[in-house]
Amino acid sequence: MESRLMLRNGEQLLLAVVIPVIVLVGAVQASDRVDLDLDGRAIDVFTPGVLALAVMSTAFTSLAIATGFERRYGVIKRLGSSPLPRSGLLAGKVGALVLVEALQVVVISGVALVMGWDPAGGAGAAAGAVLAVLLGTAAFAALGLFLAGALRAEATLAAANLVYLLLMAGGAVVLPASAYGSFGDVVGWLPSGALGEAMREALVEGAVAPVALLTLLGWAVVGTVLTARTFKWE
Repeated sequence: MESRLMLRNGEQLLLAVVIPVIVLVGAVQASDRVDLDLDGRAIDVFTPGVLALAVMSTAFTSLAIATGFERRYGVIKRLGSSPLPRSGLLAGKVGALVLVEALQVVVISGVALVMGWDPAGGAGAAAGAVLAVLLGTAAFAALGLFLAGALRAEATLAAANLVYLLLMAGGAVVLPASAYGSFGDVVGWLPSGALGEAMREALVEGAVAPVALLTLLGWAVVGTVLTARTFKWE
């Protein structure tokens, strides 16, 4: 049911698939006209970042907005009083996130391969990408639930979209932190920067990025603690 609700929502599909694909195509095309200091071909550098952006859009923005309005309309309160345990509700939401993210990976990777993407192969690339997606999902989902549980639905809608746009533009998720100059040392510690760096390290270099993964783990822990302390069912 959670998956069906996410997939039939036009706004969430826009965030999940359409915007990342537009960002990928636009970034690759614009790289020929803008002097960017990239450590490789544009398609190879931007694709991991756009995959990270897709994870952020689903695990943070879509989850926060959907949960915020579920709180407003009493859906979560009613589910909490049903035979469905909280662990079942959480498992349903996590399962839906993973399903949508798998769809995003297939679509974005397909577009990137058509555009000439040549990802790194091997065990290091696979392990690094899987760990980045899992920890990135955990971190952004925890932060999204914190936002949805602490604010009213309308405020959650505005805040989630604003944070998404700010991180997409200046959070080192699509562009590497080195493209931000001295500010890159700061944005690399954001969950967006850590996820983007972990994905690029995996799919460009074929390696695991331990510092970025630990940063994501730290954000996941912080978000979980904040959510547990502040989340209200209605």
